Amino acid sequence: MSQPQSHPAVHLVGSIPLGDAESVFRAVCAKVGPHLRRLPDGETGKRIDWIRFIQVMLSEHPDMEVDTETPPLQWRQWDGVLLREIPLVRFKYGTDLDKVVFEIGYAAAAEESFRIFDRLQGKGVIGPGVRFQICLPTVGAPGYNYVSPRAQPDFFRVFEPALLAEVDGIARNLPHDRIAIQWDVCQEVLMFEDYYDFRPDDYKEQILSGLARVGDAVPAGIDLGYHFCYGSPRNEHLLQPADLGIVVEMANGVIGRVGREIQFIHIPVPRDRADDAYFEPLAGLDRPDGCELFFGLIHDDDEAGDRARLERALAHVPVAGVSCECGWGRADPERVPGLLDSHVTALAHFGAKG
Repeated sequence: MSQPQSHPAVHLVGSIPLGDAESVFRAVCAKVGPHLRRLPDGETGKRIDWIRFIQVMLSEHPDMEVDTETPPLQWRQWDGVLLREIPLVRFKYGTDLDKVVFEIGYAAAAEESFRIFDRLQGKGVIGPGVRFQICLPTVGAPGYNYVSPRAQPDFFRVFEPALLAEVDGIARNLPHDRIAIQWDVCQEVLMFEDYYDFRPDDYKEQILSGLARVGDAVPAGIDLGYHFCYGSPRNEHLLQPADLGIVVEMANGVIGRVGREIQFIHIPVPRDRADDAYFEPLAGLDRPDGCELFFGLIHDDDEAGDRARLERALAHVPVAGVSCECGWGRADPERVPGLLDSHVTALAHFGAKG
């Protein structure tokens, strides 16, 4: 597995709004290639809007239907703006859950992108030590967002094995020492923040044990990471966290439950948070040896702010590298070169700070 490195790195969360995986690999490496540890394929195609394709799959699934007895989920931004309403689904009455099949497709997409990655790495376009990063949603992502609360326990029981079958397919068909799997943890963060109308009494144990199970499903030779996220439907946090207290609580819960090593954790930083109060909970982070911290502190056209946020992070914990707070899938493709440049600019300051 990857070993911690002394030089700071660029970490890309996942989605990049370019035409295809090869375009992503080439564009990213042209700008930040020497600074990469891992490289995602941009989640192009149907994955560009993260898990919306799973919403479509569930809405069209022969064993599921809209729960007309439950109001749609109102997806609101932190300022109260209603972004969209999401009809919640449930299993049809009488469905034999043991026969339900979810064909998700992440393993097939990873194999297709890895063939391109492998070819470009062989040509020297991608650095020799860079791993192919596969970004996966958690079970709670579609579960909390698209499924009626009354159907969630059954959905989790059926969907988790289907998702882990994708991990198994990835692990069987791709070389462990050349790939990484990042679990995208968003809806669970929102549940901790009491964002949803419904929250089970045992939500903490439900979430943390689930995050541990999906982590332990990744074979030890594959790099494992967790991206903690507050969402970005308008290219900013869906909620504005008071501080990093909930992220630290969740990270500690996962660290204490996962039986294998975790190579990296991604931590979000809002644009207006360059204050010590935001970062102070990091004093309680039980970071294991070898686990690198990447901070999502890069924001559009904000070099001074990026520098200030990085300085505050460095004052509290070791920082392995910089990132944006979330993926770029909903962004204007013309933003991509500038965002990549911003990462390099921040790394230069990182080096200057020693």
